[in-house]
Amino acid sequence: MLDKHTTLPSAQELADNCNVRIPNESAEYRKARTALLAEEIELRRHIERVAEQRRALPPGGAVKDYRFIGEKGPVGFADLFGDKQTLVIYTYMYGPQRERPCPMCTSLLSSFEGEAQDIMQNVALAVTARSPIERLRHFKSERGWRDLQFYSDPSGEFSRDFNALGPNGEEWPGLHVFTRRDGTLRHFWSGEMDGSTADPGQDSRGAPDLMPLWTVLDCTPEGRKPHWYPKLDYGR
Repeated sequence: MLDKHTTLPSAQELADNCNVRIPNESAEYRKARTALLAEEIELRRHIERVAEQRRALPPGGAVKDYRFIGEKGPVGFADLFGDKQTLVIYTYMYGPQRERPCPMCTSLLSSFEGEAQDIMQNVALAVTARSPIERLRHFKSERGWRDLQFYSDPSGEFSRDFNALGPNGEEWPGLHVFTRRDGTLRHFWSGEMDGSTADPGQDSRGAPDLMPLWTVLDCTPEGRKPHWYPKLDYGR
């Protein structure tokens, strides 16, 4: 984290000093790429400014001890922290009315699975959904997930309170962060970008985007196909 009094060189200066070159590139390509590099440096700095502002949020609202059914039986909200002081929860769109879970959520959780052990060295990580725990365990096994920890929210109380379940039964995904400080469980931050905050022609993506899928596709000339979404199975 930079000291607030640190003066940074301009992004353009850093970009101009970069010595990376690609075989057979044209002068036109290098000029455009260096201009883009300056914007990428500014983006990196903006991401860090946003993260610093997020870390500086005042204490959030107190959270009650919701009840869940875990893979080893009933647990309370406080139990999800384990030995950590911070808890990250993803609310999975896999309610009992769904024959199969949301493909987009599943794609994201597949990436979380690969990072779960590393994440849990620092904070607790849990996935909640309203389907019975047996269904969650079965799907976890089907996908070959080992490290993600699933919890059923059978009453739907947590899901309703944290915007994962609408008044008409519609489901929404979400990432939520909670803290346990001085014996008090508090909400710290939740993603709040939805359809009401989307720019014209774009879906309700968050920022920074949590999905490696979109990050990779954003680096390609095709970009994100506007009407393409992941599937649970590609028939292999």
